[in-house]
Amino acid sequence: MAKKILGLKDFIAVDYTMTGDEQLAKKSKKRKNEEVEDTNEVLDIAQRRARGRMMKRMKSKIAMGKRRAARKVASIDKLKVRARRQARNMMVKKITKDIPKADLSMARKKEIEKRLEKPAFKNRIDRIARKSLPKVRRAEIEKKRGSKNKEGNK
Repeated sequence: MAKKILGLKDFIAVDYTMTGDEQLAKKSKKRKNEEVEDTNEVLDIAQRRARGRMMKRMKSKIAMGKRRAARKVASIDKLKVRARRQARNMMVKKITKDIPKADLSMARKKEIEKRLEKPAFKNRIDRIARKSLPKVRRAEIEKKRGSKNKEGNK
């Protein structure tokens, strides 16, 4: 099975169909209909290295996308993802007793990821994420206000 190399537009969630441009709408629909590879499977070492090389090649495109996204206020879906990531990190911190994830061995990281995939942990993570969503939203709004003030002062 041939794997598709992802482009910048695969990382940025933009709805081109609202522009009124038929060509953009057609391309957007085509991208949407393309089959997205399953990201739940665990990568082996060779795949991980290949993915690292690919990301290194695309770093400037990704950086440009990040800069564009930084100007916009995050959508509620994006905020939910952030809240969930924070909740997962809290659980990892609890499991490892405040040892940074970077200091753990690959085997230990895999073991922790496996534990976090269990239904009991998933439910706890979801509950924590739901509770922290308003805080994440407030932080995002505050961050945007702060960046506007900085731009106005220059």
